[in-house]
Amino acid sequence: MRTFYPSDSCKESQLDSLNPQSWLQVERGKLSSSASSSAPLCRESFIKVPEPQILPHYKPLNYVEVLAQIHEELETCPLQERSVLYLLQYNVFRGLGETKLRRRSLQSAWQEATTVHEKVVFGSWLRYEKQGEEVITDLLSSCGKYSEEFLPLDIASYFPPITASSSPETASVKTNRSVSKNVVFKIGEEKIACQRRKIASLSAPFNAMLYGSFTESLLDEIDMSENHVSSSAMRVVRDFSVVGVLIGVSKNLLLEVLVFANKFCCEQLRDACDRELASLISSIECAIELMDFALEENSPILAASCLQVFLYEMPSSLTDERVVEVLTRVNRSQVSTMAGKASFSLYSFLSEVSMCIDPRSDRTLGFLEKLVDFAENDRQQVLGFHRLGCTRLLRKEYREAEEAFETAFNLGHVYSATGLARLGSIQGHRLWAYEKLSSVISSVSPPLGWMYQERSFYCEGDKKLEDLDKATELDPTLTYPYMYRAVALMSKQNAKAALEEINRILGFKLALECLEIRFCLYLGMDDYEAALRDIQAALTLCPDYRMFDGKVAGRQLRTLVYEHVENWTTADCWMQLYEKWSSVDDIGSLSVIYQMLESDACKGVLYFRQSLLLLRLNCPEAAMRSLQLAREHASSDHERLVYEGWILYDTGHCEEGLQKAKESIRIKRSFEAYFLQAYALAESSLDLSSSSTVVSLLEDALKCPSDRLRKGQALNNLGSVYVDCEKLDLAADCYINALKVRHTRAHQGLARVHFLRNDKAAAYEEMTRLIEKAQNNASAYEKRSEYCDRELAKSDLEMVTRLDPLRVYPYRYRAAVLMDSRKEKEAIAELSRAIAFKADLHLLHLRAAFHEHIGEVGNALRDCRAALSVDPNHQEMLELHSRVNSHEP
Repeated sequence: MRTFYPSDSCKESQLDSLNPQSWLQVERGKLSSSASSSAPLCRESFIKVPEPQILPHYKPLNYVEVLAQIHEELETCPLQERSVLYLLQYNVFRGLGETKLRRRSLQSAWQEATTVHEKVVFGSWLRYEKQGEEVITDLLSSCGKYSEEFLPLDIASYFPPITASSSPETASVKTNRSVSKNVVFKIGEEKIACQRRKIASLSAPFNAMLYGSFTESLLDEIDMSENHVSSSAMRVVRDFSVVGVLIGVSKNLLLEVLVFANKFCCEQLRDACDRELASLISSIECAIELMDFALEENSPILAASCLQVFLYEMPSSLTDERVVEVLTRVNRSQVSTMAGKASFSLYSFLSEVSMCIDPRSDRTLGFLEKLVDFAENDRQQVLGFHRLGCTRLLRKEYREAEEAFETAFNLGHVYSATGLARLGSIQGHRLWAYEKLSSVISSVSPPLGWMYQERSFYCEGDKKLEDLDKATELDPTLTYPYMYRAVALMSKQNAKAALEEINRILGFKLALECLEIRFCLYLGMDDYEAALRDIQAALTLCPDYRMFDGKVAGRQLRTLVYEHVENWTTADCWMQLYEKWSSVDDIGSLSVIYQMLESDACKGVLYFRQSLLLLRLNCPEAAMRSLQLAREHASSDHERLVYEGWILYDTGHCEEGLQKAKESIRIKRSFEAYFLQAYALAESSLDLSSSSTVVSLLEDALKCPSDRLRKGQALNNLGSVYVDCEKLDLAADCYINALKVRHTRAHQGLARVHFLRNDKAAAYEEMTRLIEKAQNNASAYEKRSEYCDRELAKSDLEMVTRLDPLRVYPYRYRAAVLMDSRKEKEAIAELSRAIAFKADLHLLHLRAAFHEHIGEVGNALRDCRAALSVDPNHQEMLELHSRVNSHEP
């Protein structure tokens, strides 16, 4: 597609967003009557759904196939290729939005690195990925455990020292001439006496000069004044020729000696200078000063040491123009000096960080051009060109964007068609864009949700809604279709249906953009309390969130809306929190806690409660931030130790978490310390003999002061332990007592007790009570399906999939039923529709088993390998993989 691009004056128009403060003034009666009469139109006009940006990620059509290929290559490739393969795996998981998995891939890339440059790049990348987690490193250190990837490397130790081919004492030169044992080098008026044989041993050129056929070999005094070397530097050379080390030499003198060593090919001297200069780097200023010199003089140790400082200080170092200039203007040879064989990995890291700061910047463009330059295969080129296309598009450099997207598309990255379609639409060729996506859809089996979403941008009316419905069917995690449908319904004055639509996705995915849409819908309905709830929940997730395409600070809108709601006392807030927590209204509970944090009271406790809710809502990063704030605001040492224990436990350091809980108890017995110790012990130990200890700890917790919310949780946990120990009467007592303090989730435990007592009907009724009380009840429907016949179970599990399509058990159940009915293709298709948008070990495991059962060994092996990419240590998966692998021809 090569067509005329419009000038800036006629490029796509941008609608101005309405200032929400003006609309709120309408509500206060502060605008003129003419303005007030147009309020409904104003309300609609500022509820806009922008088209989602093209993601600058690697998004293969069949991520399972690609993960399987990577796994297969990792099984057979040379050790030096493993890090690059893990980087590719990282990019696949990044495209899938799998934060934990991509971090694990990055960790593997660092662990498998075979060169110092890879160690520097991936170690710095891990440090960047774990920004804000430095407290974890500090806490681990306090427990005597240290994290390697946060520590700078001793670069020089990775380079073997260069030694002379023969020592000065044994150097032998064939010559027929009788020469003096000493030689004097004259520099200006100064004379430096040296041992001829020692200097000759520094390099072949010196050897030829002093013992060869050159005139200098006959001289006892050689004038070096024209060689741009100072007498001080020559003395350093003389001393090094004797002792073989550099002692107490200043930085400037080392730089001069290094130039001299390069000029006269003194490899051992050059290496010594390289190492000494690298050891002097103490700051980013020093690294900036020395990097140019390192690249000019081809000093790999110094260059890598400077690079490590730049990367260690990411992202702040990229705000220094001098650092950016060094990293973007280097040529291929200089990059090799600086980064060795990790050049593509380096610019992958740099471009990713820069895109997060500002994807439109010249800095980002420079890094992406380098990324493309250093791509060594098609898959690396795909990533480079697609990212480059995204940045060119944002910069409105349309011709260059088209070239980049076309290259990526022609290399097999079908997702880059989104860029080509957007460019066609910008030119006014919406029909061409529609046909481009239609061609993609018809050429792929099965098509993916993003294809229909993208095509919907280029049609109207029923066609658009049909495409958006299809997009949701294929990938229910895409947020744009729900947002568009909700706003479209609101524009037709159907507020109830609009809310139902946006609630569909907020029921399983707490997306900021969806909270913003619902906030606007509630404003349009004059429901200020609900609007306040959503803006406070959004600010909990992202304290600096800006709304209306970044034009208005969320805090500002929150202040404006707050004026329209009734003020709550502290007692009101606690009562509201109790009500919402009991009804499993997690978003409502978040909002109440946000409001309570406005006061100065018990912030540590409130931030801790906030972290529990955020974990339940599958927002682990926000939860960790809240947990760290709880630690900062702890009112005592024993309280702080509890929060530190949870931080360690939640990041996989169970033993250290238990250690913190015990330290807290030694200072003061408290509910939270005992609860943490019991929870960590119960979760980490599969040995039933530890159950009595857990019971004792929970009983100690219940004897300590706490509120009903937490006591209900402790009673619920105690009931679970009793069930595991088959003490059903004690378990039932715990669950009933938990329900008395309105711990609603205890219905699920009590249902289990009924079931174990062979009273399936009572279990079903108990779960029905939970469903009726809980606002978030997908898990309750899923659990109830275990206590009824197949038809009712299928009905409950269909409801689960409607409420939360990310829950995998319903797909597995339906697939198993189909397999039992010998409908193998339908069973595999049921699993495949979920695998298309969720990289889940259990789904892949079951599909692999189904493929093996019907003799499709190749497909079974593919799914095994992909599943092991998700969890390399899953024992059942390893066994299945071994069995299937032995059957492959």
